[in-house]
Amino acid sequence: MGLGLLGRGVGDTAYLAECGADIIVTDLKTEEALMSSLTQLRAYKNITYTLGEHRAEDFVGRDMVLKSAGVPLDSKYIDIARKDGAEIAMSGALFAKLSGIPIIAVTGTRGKSTVTHMIHHVLTHMTEGGKVLLGGNVRGISNLQLLHEVDGDALAVMELDSWQLQGFGEMSMSPHIAVFTNFMEDHMNYYGGDMDLYFSDKAHIFTHQEESDVLVTTREVFEYAQRFARGRHITLGQEVRLVDSSVLPEDCVLAMPGEHNRLNAALATEALRATGLTDEEIFHGLATFPGVPGRLEYLGERDGVKIYNDNNATTPTAVMRGIEAVADGKNIILIAGGAYKEVDPTPLVPLIQTHCKKTILLAGTGTDMLKDKIECMVVKSLDEAVKAAHAVGVRGDVLLFSPGFASFGMFINEYDRNDQFVNLIHSYATE
Repeated sequence: MGLGLLGRGVGDTAYLAECGADIIVTDLKTEEALMSSLTQLRAYKNITYTLGEHRAEDFVGRDMVLKSAGVPLDSKYIDIARKDGAEIAMSGALFAKLSGIPIIAVTGTRGKSTVTHMIHHVLTHMTEGGKVLLGGNVRGISNLQLLHEVDGDALAVMELDSWQLQGFGEMSMSPHIAVFTNFMEDHMNYYGGDMDLYFSDKAHIFTHQEESDVLVTTREVFEYAQRFARGRHITLGQEVRLVDSSVLPEDCVLAMPGEHNRLNAALATEALRATGLTDEEIFHGLATFPGVPGRLEYLGERDGVKIYNDNNATTPTAVMRGIEAVADGKNIILIAGGAYKEVDPTPLVPLIQTHCKKTILLAGTGTDMLKDKIECMVVKSLDEAVKAAHAVGVRGDVLLFSPGFASFGMFINEYDRNDQFVNLIHSYATE
């Protein structure tokens, strides 16, 4: 349910087809919109398609429904399948179940990608022996295809958003080492403004852990978790490690700017300690971590203007952290804006007024809620935004692309937005 265009659904479908399954692929997108994905599956004769719609009859008589992220919580089609006895699964949890290998997983409203990649980087470079797999909500990676790479000594590091964690909830599973970075307002358009409902999906990362498992988080998140557990009569018996940025020694050097990234590194450090690595190994590994594409990714300078790609900052709070990380007075040229996610953008206003010499907003419903509160220009394309930014930049300025909203309307998805920005910056650099 949901093939998509990011490669995950294609890989998962191909894996199941190779196993000999009788498969129906259903997606609300049309055949034309999905052509790049469909082309990769043409060789498989045991797949049929329902595209541009979902049909109730497709969800009857199924052994399993493998749903993609973002399927509505009240989906009538999932309800039909569940009542008919089908197993409801998601690829991340299904991989964890079938592989049987140790899982280190990271969730949180912000920082989960960075912490996931930090942990994976250190384990890959500082350990010998078994494979260290990277999965979950990672661009282009099919979780089921990772099963081909599992051997006796393998372990997996997984980024799990709230949707992927729905799958762990369906299977009453949690990872062996869980990292919960933070919890902030996000995806309120999906959760109907209900923060507790949002947390209930996130909570699957720890609610099914055993006493021998480890939860790494901050005091603030753990207090929320304790209230959540009491309200549902859940016992938290696992080892809990509470973290703040003081975990890192002052001489621990990171390539990524910002105090929030020192907290990310502290969370990664405590998770890595739980695997048995020494501090010397951990801090050496962190020092060589280059950062994650789309998360305060440094793209170099143009005419003395430093350029950062913070495409994956899709909430106002994330934009605030980005501004704080790279500001030096009022020297930021900010490109932001997009579609409203039911998260109030007003807290952004003071920081924009203090640190942004120029603010350029991409048209959208979120932009409409912000544009009258600040001095800004609204543009209809990313190309127009980049041109306007380059026109005003002088040596010592920072061009920060940090949308703060969803990508609906102007882009296929957030990855398309990322690629367009990076390509535009590279094209201007070669002029």
